Amino acid sequence: MKQYEAVIETLKRLGGIATLGQLNQEVFKIRDCEWNTKTPFASIRRIVQERKEIYKIKPGLWALTSCQKKLEANGFIIENEYNADSVIIKNFNHSYYQGLLLEIGNYRKLHTYIPEQDKNKKYAGTTLKEIRTLNSIPKFSFPELVNRSATVDVIWFNERKMPYAFFEVEHSTDIQNSLLKFFDLQDFHSKMYIVADNKRASEFDKKLHYRAFKELVDDKRVTFLSYETLNKIYDQTIGYKKNMILL
Repeated sequence: MKQYEAVIETLKRLGGIATLGQLNQEVFKIRDCEWNTKTPFASIRRIVQERKEIYKIKPGLWALTSCQKKLEANGFIIENEYNADSVIIKNFNHSYYQGLLLEIGNYRKLHTYIPEQDKNKKYAGTTLKEIRTLNSIPKFSFPELVNRSATVDVIWFNERKMPYAFFEVEHSTDIQNSLLKFFDLQDFHSKMYIVADNKRASEFDKKLHYRAFKELVDDKRVTFLSYETLNKIYDQTIGYKKNMILL
């Protein structure tokens, strides 16, 4: 079997859609294909970019053209200027970037968590609950603080089950609400990120500098993470590249 055939077969096994990370994990299970290269991930990426049988839905998310109608019916739609503000695209973007964060955390050997109400959201050919490593949030502090953090979109926990990083994905909702969560959780030695389209960076900066969030600004607690940068980090993480952008 040729390498491109193995990639296509893997996509079929994964329901016609997969992230680069999923392909990187699953394609080598096909024994009837040899990858005589030191950079197999680069080969996989080249194949999905060049083969006409495969199309890109989002950066890092690829699908079979033969499955396009079925996938679109299930909400996996290419974003354009006409549908960007639709509910289906907003929901798709939110769960997709949650999934990328879960994958990155898993690759980094961290424990990963999403809120219970998000567990059945679709991500590539699976659901978010199949990617997270924690089915419930660790009881790392007082109940009111654990309950407050349980609503954060994605949390990475270290080996001691203490929060390593909090992520709020803000595709269209009010950034101020996420900043209020981070304000309540600021006493934990954890990184905090607002994940959003780069066009919302100025809105983030404006709201972060409200007087109520002075401590977050003074202590440099919250960082804006654009979708573009997150995609680059994901690509670097699953490709095991050196000199990675760090979170």
